[in-house]
Amino acid sequence: MARAILGVVAGLLAWVAIVAVAGVVMRGAWADYAAVADAMTFTLPMMAARLAIGALATVAAGWLAATIAERSAIARLAPGLILLLLFIPQHYLLWDKFPIWYHLTFLGSLVPLTWLGGQLAIRRA
Repeated sequence: MARAILGVVAGLLAWVAIVAVAGVVMRGAWADYAAVADAMTFTLPMMAARLAIGALATVAAGWLAATIAERSAIARLAPGLILLLLFIPQHYLLWDKFPIWYHLTFLGSLVPLTWLGGQLAIRRA
C-alpha cells in the first residue's frame, strides 16, 4: 500500500514538474506564446502544444506511478483520476477562454493516458 501511495504522489509530482518546465521553455522559446500566455488567448498551434505537453506529462505520471507501485491497477489510475478531479473546477473557471474541444480533449485524456503510461511500465518490466 505504501508503494502505491508513493507511486501516485511521485506520478503527480512528475506531472507538475514536466508541465512547469515545459511552460517555462515554451515562454522562453516562443515569443508569441509568451506574449499571450497571461491572457490565455492562445492560437490553435499553441493549444495543440499545450495539449501535447499535457499528454506527455500524463503518460509519464502513469508510467512513474506504475513503476514505483509495481503492478497496482489503482496506482495506474489514481494520478489520472486525481488530476481530473483537480482540473474540472479549473476548466469550469476557464470555460470561456478555450473552445469546448480543448476542454474535452484535456479532461477526457487524463485517465486513459495515465492508464497507458502504467501499461507501458508494466510491459517494460
